[in-house]
Amino acid sequence: MSHLLWKTLVLSPVVLGVTVLVSARAIAAEVASSSEDAKAKAVQTEAPEAIGASLSMQIQQPTAEKFVVAQAKTDESNVLEQVNRYSNEGKKQNSLSQVTSVSQFSDVQPTDWAFQALQSLVERYGCIAGYPNSTYRGNRALTRYEFAAGLNACLDRVNELIATATADLVTKQDLATLQRLQEEFSAELATLRGRVDALEARTAELEANQFSTTTKLVGEAIFAVTDIFGGNTGDVNNTVFQDRVRLDLQTSFTGRDVLHTRLAAGNATAFSQIDDAGFPIDTAEGTQTFQIGSTGNNSVIIDWLSYYVPIGPAQLYIAATGGIHSDYVATNNPYFEDYDGGNGALSTFASESPIYRIGGGAGAALTLPFGKGGSILRPSSLTIGYLASNANNPGVNQGLFEGNYAALGQLNFGIGDRLAIAATYVHGYHGAGGGNLFDLGGGLGSTNRVVGTGQANTLSALNGSSSNSYGISAAFRPSDKLSVSGFISYHDVTGFGAGDDYEAWSYGLGIALPDFGKKGNVLGIFAGAEPYARNRPGFVGNDVPYHFEGFYKYRVSDNISITPGVIWLTSPGQNSGNDDAIIGTLRTTFTF
Repeated sequence: MSHLLWKTLVLSPVVLGVTVLVSARAIAAEVASSSEDAKAKAVQTEAPEAIGASLSMQIQQPTAEKFVVAQAKTDESNVLEQVNRYSNEGKKQNSLSQVTSVSQFSDVQPTDWAFQALQSLVERYGCIAGYPNSTYRGNRALTRYEFAAGLNACLDRVNELIATATADLVTKQDLATLQRLQEEFSAELATLRGRVDALEARTAELEANQFSTTTKLVGEAIFAVTDIFGGNTGDVNNTVFQDRVRLDLQTSFTGRDVLHTRLAAGNATAFSQIDDAGFPIDTAEGTQTFQIGSTGNNSVIIDWLSYYVPIGPAQLYIAATGGIHSDYVATNNPYFEDYDGGNGALSTFASESPIYRIGGGAGAALTLPFGKGGSILRPSSLTIGYLASNANNPGVNQGLFEGNYAALGQLNFGIGDRLAIAATYVHGYHGAGGGNLFDLGGGLGSTNRVVGTGQANTLSALNGSSSNSYGISAAFRPSDKLSVSGFISYHDVTGFGAGDDYEAWSYGLGIALPDFGKKGNVLGIFAGAEPYARNRPGFVGNDVPYHFEGFYKYRVSDNISITPGVIWLTSPGQNSGNDDAIIGTLRTTFTF
């Protein structure tokens, strides 16, 4: 009994000092942790919705939403985050060193409220460590693991004191206070010990079974049953079951950068539209997002390879292949835009302004924030980017600078918490050999087009051309249950030969009702005019091709959604003589 009492006497002032010193920091850590969890959840639920926040979120973290909508934060992700943090403790950059005097801490002053307690722990018991830069960081929130490490260090010191039988370390007041504290916090200390043991076991299990310490896999699979109706077009098309799969390997080397290596396969193709004479209509109207990037036969390709890295306050984007402008710039179209994935609008037109569909491929972009913002005007940014369609080809009129390219500049403004506006300019060069304006990086001679009519897309096959495009996009959230967004774009194409010049227009407006019927569901309605060009010599059709779309995304679970929707196209091919086309789709999306 006397031996047990002696151990208690020696331990009492140490734990008392630790408790007094870190209790406030431990409470701060709990509050900060709760605040961060709430903030993370708010970002994940509102990143597409909160329009003012949408601007900065899309600029700073486009990687999180390339093709998989951010899922709600789960307890499992919290555990993995804690495991990662625990595994990184003790590394050189955060290593602690023993100090023998409180004066060794450059950020501890005698006027600090906990100075005496810290001085006692350092000079009387020698169980407090400091950081290599001679700081204690007493104002920083304390994690439960740091608390456990500090407590363990003090216990080791107590064992040394017991072994040397030093008897003049404790007072009766310390003992009485400590006994009360031990009784009050015994459950918390036991829980902490259990959590540390559990995390050590989980860390060992993950390290033994993970395929990479720096890479995680994010995937999306789309099943779509779709058909098109209306006159001759309906007669020549049948109901189809199409698919597309994307597997994105996301690698981080510093914790702030992300390298995307994405594998894709699919068998989806767009419908053929037929005029009254039985000939195909030259148009890309009604193209759906899951039909982009499909190989047609489910063969696997690397369709996107890019790297995001912060440089000071700026964000750098580098694409080696498959880059598009919406990878790095805010599109201001929440709920409809999901970066050509399976959780937003059905069509490529409703998902984002066609101005972002000009060019693509390999290149780089930089987003520069500016302005501190005030009560109304929020911090804004400038984005500049350059993408070359055939950057890998060393041939004549090809390569990074001699072939087709699109250079983008965009000013982003956040006004208050509910309004975001962007002004966009894109200059494109399109070499001789044909091609399309909205080709998403198809390049010289490519037949690829993803939105708009043939009149708005077809470029000079003999002489080449350049384009200057101007766009404005805006998104407004009057309430948490309503989002309104829209865009307008004008495209001035100058051909290098006689009669090659033309102008094209496009505009659209969308209304989204988030959490309609159930949390996570979205009802979306979109209307506008797909890119069109009137009075072009050699082209038939001078009418405006209107596009109407409605969809309802029903969230079955965190990983599965079902989206029925309808697309109605009037005057396909800019010709009111052609029968309207109606596309019906039932899309199921699996994210993992």
